Amino acid sequence: MKRTEMFAEIEAMKSLVWDVIIIGGGATGLGAAVESATRGYKTLLLEQEDFAKGTSSRSTKLIHGGVRYLQQGNLSLVLEALKERGLLIQNAPHLVHNLSFIVPNYSWWSGPFYGIGLKFYDLLAGKLGLGPSEFLSVDETLKHIPTLEQDGLKGGVIYHDGQFDDARLAINLAQTAANHQATLINYFKVISLIKENKLISGVQAVDQLSGKEFDLKAKVVINATGVFADTMIQIDNPDASRIVAPSQGIHLVFDKKFLPGESAIMVPHTDDGRVLFAIPWHDKVVVGTTDTAIEKPSMEPKPQEEEISFILNHAARYLEEDPTRADVRSVFAGLRPLVKNTNGNSTSALARDHTILISESGLLTITGGKWTTYRKMGQDVIDKASLIGGFDDRPSITANLKIHGWKENISITDPLDCYGADADEIRNLIKSNPSLGEKIHHELPYLKAEIIWAIRNEMAITLEDVLARRTRSLFLDARAALECSKEIARLMAAEMNQNEDWISDQLNHFSKVAENYIISY
Repeated sequence: MKRTEMFAEIEAMKSLVWDVIIIGGGATGLGAAVESATRGYKTLLLEQEDFAKGTSSRSTKLIHGGVRYLQQGNLSLVLEALKERGLLIQNAPHLVHNLSFIVPNYSWWSGPFYGIGLKFYDLLAGKLGLGPSEFLSVDETLKHIPTLEQDGLKGGVIYHDGQFDDARLAINLAQTAANHQATLINYFKVISLIKENKLISGVQAVDQLSGKEFDLKAKVVINATGVFADTMIQIDNPDASRIVAPSQGIHLVFDKKFLPGESAIMVPHTDDGRVLFAIPWHDKVVVGTTDTAIEKPSMEPKPQEEEISFILNHAARYLEEDPTRADVRSVFAGLRPLVKNTNGNSTSALARDHTILISESGLLTITGGKWTTYRKMGQDVIDKASLIGGFDDRPSITANLKIHGWKENISITDPLDCYGADADEIRNLIKSNPSLGEKIHHELPYLKAEIIWAIRNEMAITLEDVLARRTRSLFLDARAALECSKEIARLMAAEMNQNEDWISDQLNHFSKVAENYIISY
């Protein structure tokens, strides 16, 4: 997947008409691109920044049915998500795997209450279930989570859900779409919509790297911009009402010592009514999340001090050793594209169902939803697109489509396992140049070969691309990412034939971004 080739395809199509143009390169847009391309529609996806730059790289790293939505009584969403969870584990075993969760019980009634609820969760999963939930004694609970707060512990419940690497899955979805002849490009911003007889017939877009502008025609234009959906809706119709109520959630990342086992912790009810997770991930521990209403979405949301305190306080309740600000390796904030309702509820009460809207001019907008249901969202929106565009009716094949990198018998013990079938190619890079087998930093699991691979095959353009999303360095240890950034920028410059000015610009930009991931103490 090479950007130069994608750009050349756009140039070649200047006077032709795409079947579908998708605006937005997060989970929703990428899912729609895979769906459209695998049905044989001529598909173009345009992302103004990098793939998964926004919400889709900042999730809780779970592919799950959603215990919280079960509590809310939203059975249709839970059923759909559990089905999609099962399909995704089959279709991307190199990125999605079974993870056991422990619900610790500190009151006599909570064990039976949550135990029965999780048995129902198992039942809803049916044949795509990942394992039965079980009641645990105090000793069994501590065997799974030896660092759990023991004072008042009365036992626990174990259940199973899915875990994944969100930004890595986004790249593999882009590659999957490209493998089926879709054209996808990052740093290519839509600035306006083209209309003929008051109906949308394409987009005006600018290549952010060269500054070149394009008028691109399409039979259907899909707005899949997540928390930014209202921006495109109001470009289409300045009088349109806003439909997205963005909500911010943050996560703190700690060293593995706080959760040394292979199981996660799930706290079903925090002070703000959310579920709290502590999850082992890439040999670190991710703890989150919060729910804070946000007035205006941004590409780099910043964690608020009260959110940081909220998570630290809740983590201290459930971990024997209380984590402090000095223990935080990274903090990241993401926004949820929740769809507004008229009941005045807090964002924590808004559901994660997706919504599809068609404007008078024919703009097709899809928003809401969550990572777990990205495939179903793509299927639903392309079903609508085929009607609007008058396309041949072609069935969806994505339920059983192997995602790029698919490989049997993945162990997930080697850091390169997340590349699946591509891992051997990265090992070949090291064989040809042993220096590429060096780690980029002693506190991070990544090799220099992964940087070269990302540039050559995954459309990584900037230092941030490789340290935040192709590798997860910034999310795992922000200070370590900063410490190795100069060396990585030079490695990239040599590969990309860039000069000292480019290196300086990249370092300045990355240092500003990294500030949002580091908390003072």
